[in-house]
Amino acid sequence: MFDTLSDRLAATFKNLRGKGRLSEADIDATAREIRIALLEADVALPAVRAFIKQVKERAAGVEVSQALNPAQQVIKIVNEELIGILGGETRRLRFAKQPPTVIMLAGLQGAGKTTLAGKLGRWLKAQGHTPLLVAADLQRPNAVNQLVVVAERAGVAVFAPEPGNATGGTPTDGCSGDPVKVAKDSIEHARTKQYDVVIVDTAGRLGIDAEMMQQAADIRDAIEPDEILFVLDAMIGQDAVNTAQAFLDGVGFDGVVLSKLDGDARGGAALSVVHVTGKQIMFASNGEKLDEFDAFHPDRMASRILGMGDILSLIEKAEQTFSQAEAEKMAAKLQRGPKEFTLDDFLSQMEQVRKMGSISKLLGMLPGMGQIKDQINNLDDRDVDRTAAIIKSMTPAERNDPTIINGSRRARIARGSGVDVSAVKSLVERFFEARKMMSQLAQAGGLPGMPGVPGMGGGAAARRKKQVKQAKGKQRSGNPMKRKAAEQAAAARREQQADAPFGLPAGKSPADFELPEEFKKFMS
Repeated sequence: MFDTLSDRLAATFKNLRGKGRLSEADIDATAREIRIALLEADVALPAVRAFIKQVKERAAGVEVSQALNPAQQVIKIVNEELIGILGGETRRLRFAKQPPTVIMLAGLQGAGKTTLAGKLGRWLKAQGHTPLLVAADLQRPNAVNQLVVVAERAGVAVFAPEPGNATGGTPTDGCSGDPVKVAKDSIEHARTKQYDVVIVDTAGRLGIDAEMMQQAADIRDAIEPDEILFVLDAMIGQDAVNTAQAFLDGVGFDGVVLSKLDGDARGGAALSVVHVTGKQIMFASNGEKLDEFDAFHPDRMASRILGMGDILSLIEKAEQTFSQAEAEKMAAKLQRGPKEFTLDDFLSQMEQVRKMGSISKLLGMLPGMGQIKDQINNLDDRDVDRTAAIIKSMTPAERNDPTIINGSRRARIARGSGVDVSAVKSLVERFFEARKMMSQLAQAGGLPGMPGVPGMGGGAAARRKKQVKQAKGKQRSGNPMKRKAAEQAAAARREQQADAPFGLPAGKSPADFELPEEFKKFMS
């Protein structure tokens, strides 16, 4: 979503590199480029003005004028101001002292509230809670059925006593029920069944509808929610500000949830809503799948916008996906030797990476990947599925020892997996290369060629460098007299060490040494 903004900012910062000092004209030009980049990203004008004012004031200050690298200082300032405009610190959910915690979802129709209710329920369940989804949207056709299906996919319970507008009629047809009563009854149902979080899905609005806004206010008054979350479509641009302000005035809300963050819009909503409403973004939905949802971290989003990646989110995904026991088992295998690592292990590792999500999204979290984003976007996740199909078409013996795969075996595997013979050959070759590299990493205790970093011992290259350094320390003197004296001294030391058992001085034995009195009692 932020590709355009990221590209413009990267080009702006590139112009600053190599300058020993920044003049006032440089700062003005940089501020102008950042302003254009933000306006092109559809950020609201008040937010742009406040942002540029802060950047200019800080860029003209001491922290940049006395810096050794002013370009880096400007990037640091922009990063910190982006974090500020996105809300500063991460905002967590407030849970009630006495369960259930009641969360009410509000927003325009089409913003994705019903799907997001399922995502939030699934996320809370993973945190150890027992959520209950409540179908209080009785106006939109089949909204109740949709929530029931979403809840089933998310593995959470649903409270849907009314069928809602399943036929596409109007509320006057008598088929809609009373959403306020449904919401109120769900609280007692949650207490009875011991659900600790209630998520109420309310009806959306096609615009700023006074009648529907009043209905949301009535539901709010009936259930007294601990959190009211405004679900905002991240693709609607500057209009998000007007919509958010109208909901804030009419119903009120405590936090914002951004949906459709994976779209191709320019991302102005995310950078505008916090500044205009004063309410923080709490969650973000970045895909259609139920697991593509997480807490919103302003510092990580700012890092992504500036092309610095999001390593922390990548680590969290890995920790949630990979088993610690399996990782230790795999490391032990690799340390015993490369042949211990089989194609079955390779397939297992690949499938675990696949569970983390789209390969292109994972690569996008790495620093510097913005420079090759076109290649990353062209990656096809189905390539992983085709690789898995090739491995699964092999016999257990072939997976255990790929060296036995000859021409006829490759042809059979290709037919079984629906690929060309060359694809099978390429996979086996890549597997051998990967196995060799992983074994070297495991035996060296880290990444080769990176001395001085804990856990990343420099491998064979570092050891050779150390040996050369030690050898240099034993150089012989160019003076014949000094060299002869040094050789005689070394020979005398070797002779003493040969005569002395356990490193004792020559002519001495362990019996010649008397233990102190206080130690003799331990020897009896």
